[in-house]
Amino acid sequence: MDKRNWLELSQDAETGIESIRAHFQGHAYDPHWHDSFLLGVTEQGVQQFNCRRVRHVSTPGKVIMLEPGDIHDGHAPTDEGFTYSMLYIDPHWLERELHALFEHVPANSQLGFCATLSQDAGLSMAINQAFRGLHEADLRIVRQNGIDQLLDALTNHLDWRKRQDRDPRLPLVAQRARDYLHGNFAEDIGLDDLAQACSVDRFRLTRAFKAAFGLAPHAYLIQLRLAKARQLLAKGELPAQVATTLGFADQSHLGRWFRRAYQLTPADYRKRCSNLPD
Repeated sequence: MDKRNWLELSQDAETGIESIRAHFQGHAYDPHWHDSFLLGVTEQGVQQFNCRRVRHVSTPGKVIMLEPGDIHDGHAPTDEGFTYSMLYIDPHWLERELHALFEHVPANSQLGFCATLSQDAGLSMAINQAFRGLHEADLRIVRQNGIDQLLDALTNHLDWRKRQDRDPRLPLVAQRARDYLHGNFAEDIGLDDLAQACSVDRFRLTRAFKAAFGLAPHAYLIQLRLAKARQLLAKGELPAQVATTLGFADQSHLGRWFRRAYQLTPADYRKRCSNLPD
């Protein structure tokens, strides 16, 4: 990591929520995605990122809301860089908590956010309060109160969509290819394998996939493996073992891609999340 940049990460053992506070100047992140809901606040500077084919600019106090699978990057367009705090929330945990706390959650629905950016000062304050409690490992009752206040403030920004087997907005071939990648992510998949599984030629497949998801199939597969790597490392598995399990050539191959996406080495991420020695 560039010496001008820094990153603090911790994970709450009870909820599994990760809290990250970081500062970046210049380039921050390559395009990538997470399997978590992301809720964060820009503290200082200008935080610029591309998501859903829109360039977003977040300034101090603005709230950033990303859904699982949202491909995004990160860049500081001004010399001072930017600082932000972010919570990474497991989708199953979030839906379970919302169903437990609120009576009128629509049936057969899928959770989403109404917008990517918000200027809701109340939500920003709730995120900051929950972040401090979780990141600083405060008393359990304080952490739980912060989470409940956050969920309450978040309700005006939720979009409960009808749960569907497939997204009607996306081409069927792209969804078939994505399903194949998710089902075979640890295998040495070739474009010809993917095209054959989808009954289409490689060139049409790549064009359709990139148009649907913003990444070529090979780049999506790498991001899928990295998301799985985060899960395994947080459970305490060793980087070399994770690399083998997920189909990377070796530990250094995993490490190169992991650093590009998250600005951390796999070993450092494992240590911060699991509190286990390397």
